[in-house]
Formats: sequence, C-alpha cells, structure tokens
Amino acid sequence: MAIPLIDLYAQYRAIKDEIDDAMQSVIRDSAFIGGPYLQSFEEAFAAYCNLPFGVGTSSGTTALHLVFAALGIGPGDEIITVPNTFIATVETIVQTGAKPVFVDVCDDTLNIDPAKLADAITPNTRAIVSVHLYGQLAEMDAIREVAGSIPIVEDAAQAHGAEYKKKRAGHFGVAATFSFFPGKILGAFGDAGMVVTKDKDLANKMKMLANHGRLDKYVHQMAGYNYRFDPLQAAILNVKLNYLDDWLKKRRAHARLYNQLFAEYDAIKTPVERDHNLHVHTYYVIRTSKRDAVMQKLHNHEIDAIIHYPIPLHLQPAFSDLGYRSGDFPIAEQSATEILSLPLYPELEPNQIEYIAEQVLSAI
Repeated sequence: MAIPLIDLYAQYRAIKDEIDDAMQSVIRDSAFIGGPYLQSFEEAFAAYCNLPFGVGTSSGTTALHLVFAALGIGPGDEIITVPNTFIATVETIVQTGAKPVFVDVCDDTLNIDPAKLADAITPNTRAIVSVHLYGQLAEMDAIREVAGSIPIVEDAAQAHGAEYKKKRAGHFGVAATFSFFPGKILGAFGDAGMVVTKDKDLANKMKMLANHGRLDKYVHQMAGYNYRFDPLQAAILNVKLNYLDDWLKKRRAHARLYNQLFAEYDAIKTPVERDHNLHVHTYYVIRTSKRDAVMQKLHNHEIDAIIHYPIPLHLQPAFSDLGYRSGDFPIAEQSATEILSLPLYPELEPNQIEYIAEQVLSAI
C-alpha cells in the first residue's frame, strides 16, 4: 500500500465544511490584511500556549528573525544554537549580521546539550536558541541555569502543544517561535508563523517591526519589515486549533504503537521521551545504522520516509566561512547518518503502521 509521510488532504477532508466556511468568511469580508481574523488567531494561539501575547508573522523563519531584530541583535554579536536543525534557525542569525555559534546535542533526544553551553558562551553572546527538535522540548531548566541573564529564544517550529514539566514553549525564554508550514502539526494552507511571549514591550515592538515599523497606518516608529500574517491562513488555523489536542493524542498513540513494534530490536532506536516531557512527534524519527537500506526498502514499497536533516548546518556550504570542520560535533554528525522519519499523522491507521514496521524490520 502507498503511504505518504503526511496526508494533508485526509486532514482537510475531515473538517472540510468548517475550513471552507472560514475561508469564505474572509473572502466575503474582504479582510485580506490584518483585521479580526488575524487578531482572533493570535489571541487564541497565545492562550493555547498559556501566554498573554501572540504576534503573527509570514512564516516560522520570519518569526525567528523578528525576535532577533526586536532584541537589537546585530553585527559583532553571537547567538548559540545547534547544527542539527533546519537552515532557518541559522540563516536568520546571519541575516542580523550576528555570528552563529554551534554546540553539540544530547545523544538521546538530539536536543541542545546544556553541558556544552558554558564553553560556547563569550562576552559577545547575545542569545541562545533552543531548538525543540521533532516535537520535544529541550532541558529548559538546565539551559536557563547556564544562560543566566542571556536571553533564550525557543525555536518551537516543531513543538506545537509539546510540554516540559507541564508548561508549553514560550514559558522558558523571552519568546518562542512557531511555524505553521503546511506539514507541521498545526499547518496552514501556505506559509505562516507566530511568536508568543510574556513580554508586552517585546510583543509591541515585534508587532511594529512585522508591519513596516508601525501600529498606526501612516505613523512609522521605526524601519521594519513586511512580515505580515495572511488573515486567510489565520481563519484556517483558527478552525484547526480546535482539533489540535485530539490530533496530538492520536499522534502520541501512533508513536507508542511504533515503539511497541520496534521494542525487541536493538538495531532500531526509537524516540526517547524524557519523563517530564510531553513529546508531540511532529516527526517520528528512528535511528539505525542500516538507515539507507531501510529507506530504500520503504521507497520500494511506496512508503514515504525522509531524513530531517541529512547534513548538519556546520558542514553546509552556506556556512563554510564559520570555520567548522567534520568531527566538531560528533553526536549531531553521527545521528545525521542514522535518522529516518517514518509516516506519522492522525489519520494513519494501525494496520498501516504495522505494515511500515514490517518493511523496516525486514531491511535490518
């Protein structure tokens, strides 16, 4: 049976009437820039995170850049993060003129290793970006202890609804950024993003920066950007937000089934969920030394499986000027040769998961 990595149409089909009505409402009201649909979703998603302020942006990428800009980060500054993430985390640092500084990750969760942070901090360190990879929050207490007064930015692009000690992203740093790229757990019908924060002044500055440096139409307090959130996407996401917790329960149930099917096989490492975390499994990522053989077997059986991410950022040509070399971050580099994301979405059926697991196991 052909199984995609994610079935976006299956999700749409289940809530089609509500989505179509929401889109028609925006069209009928000609509310195409700003307005009540955007404000409603900003407030609703911030409330979902149990935070007071949400600032919509045009993508998860611009959400990150917006935080850095609002913090006043620029040339001569350094921002610490990890190399095993999507390029947006680091290219937005470069866009400010600051220098990315990498540290290695924990071997079990592949999130930033707090024990590696202290050696990376210099007098020029202006922020630490904690990437909550694959749907699990990093060890935020330990990170905050090392960071001290250094601002922490949570890259939660893959962590909608994930929890650390019963709190969601945004409670542990100055802000958390989210992506609503269509393939995310909470996905729009195009690009969209958001920053959530407890800091009213930071939120107001980001709102201005995202909309050409203004709050009033013709009064520009600063030179800003056009990072505006599309209200059509906001209306779609407002519908989907009502289903998010149910989707998370199904994703976690699917992940448990995968874990059970792989439990007796040492050749497969399944995702580790720390005891105090709630992992939402944006991607279900296994690790195996037979990764390439497994991926080929799955593709031969029309099962989609991909690698998030095959080349660590410190080894990407785009960042060769930073001077890093192979071997600098051994855990991130080794894991990049082993990781494989298997299909996982709420509409996936148990028999499909069993079939996928059968093909995985037949290749090891």
